[in-house]
Amino acid sequence: MKAAKRILSILLILSMLFALTACGKNEPEPEPEPEPEPVPETKSDQELADEVAALIDAIYVQERTAQTDAQCAAAKAAWDALTDAQKELVEGEEADPDYFGRDTGDASKDDPRNADNIGKNELLVVSFGTSFNDSRAKDIKGIEDALQAAFPDWSVRRAFTAQIIINHVQARDGEKIDNMDQALERAVKNGVENLVIQPTHLMHGAEYDELVEAVEKYQDKIANIVVAEPLLGEVGSDASVINDDKKAVAVAVTAAALKLAGFNDTKAAADAGTAFVFMGHGTSHTAKVSYSQMQTQMNKLGYTNVFIGTVEGEPEETEVENVIEAVAAAGYTKVILRPLMVVAGDHANNDMADPEDEESWYSMFVASGKFESVTCQIEGLGRLEDIEALYVAHTKAVIG
Repeated sequence: MKAAKRILSILLILSMLFALTACGKNEPEPEPEPEPEPVPETKSDQELADEVAALIDAIYVQERTAQTDAQCAAAKAAWDALTDAQKELVEGEEADPDYFGRDTGDASKDDPRNADNIGKNELLVVSFGTSFNDSRAKDIKGIEDALQAAFPDWSVRRAFTAQIIINHVQARDGEKIDNMDQALERAVKNGVENLVIQPTHLMHGAEYDELVEAVEKYQDKIANIVVAEPLLGEVGSDASVINDDKKAVAVAVTAAALKLAGFNDTKAAADAGTAFVFMGHGTSHTAKVSYSQMQTQMNKLGYTNVFIGTVEGEPEETEVENVIEAVAAAGYTKVILRPLMVVAGDHANNDMADPEDEESWYSMFVASGKFESVTCQIEGLGRLEDIEALYVAHTKAVIG
């Protein structure tokens, strides 16, 4: 009897163990805990701004490559992705917030004149260029429009010699302007037979020489190529040599300055103690004598209260400190600054007229303490009808 009870107890224990084991098998195994998601690395505002600055610096170059179009698009897309605060931090070798952020006017008012279907006769207007939209439309396009009106049987096209500016306009505004090689290749592709090139450059300087070099490579690809005179015509040997072109420019720019200032003539301005200072670019090229010749021309016209200066200070007498001394020594107490440049672009707006820049001409004239008032007129030569007429005359001289 005792043995039977012992066997029964063992069976009960085994039954319970079996039941427990069976229950354990029915329970789901615990799922492994998920690995934590990697925390994305966040870049600081300055790092993001620096990336944009590097993209801008990459297109602030004078050479076009196969990557230029993509680089321009990438720089603009990266800029657009920044917050306003981050945009203010953009600073590179050439980059700054103004590269994309400065308002220079409506680019849609310009015409890049880069269309095909040119025909046999092309008039290629070659300019250094400007990224200032308003100035490009009024000054460069103004000349191109005047030439197209004067020569309706010729197709007017555009080229800029500054790839830096071409890239800036393309990246910021989506406007594509041909450089010299692109424009000349376009002429070849379109079967142009007669190509007249009208530079808008002021003189026979370094840019004009580079233009002529670029054209020489295409002499055997286009039947007839001729380059017209720049604005001031032939240079001449020394400061005493002047010509009709220099006279026309001197008269036109002075008349425009007088009109905007509310004077009938230079005598009325002089009697009011007012001098006009026309700021050119300046150059180390031998053509720098052209600025001295322009001063000679002003003197011969009796414009004794008109002074010629240059940003680069070459020739030496056109350096800003020397011009300040000359104006003050002549007894004038009021000064009106105006560019002696085809385009009122970067130099006119920044080097001449920027009140925030202590090295601008405006700031330096004010800081000298020698004048009661200093004001600026920001207008390029290219928007003046008499200047446009002079370019038309130069083109006509080679078209015949």
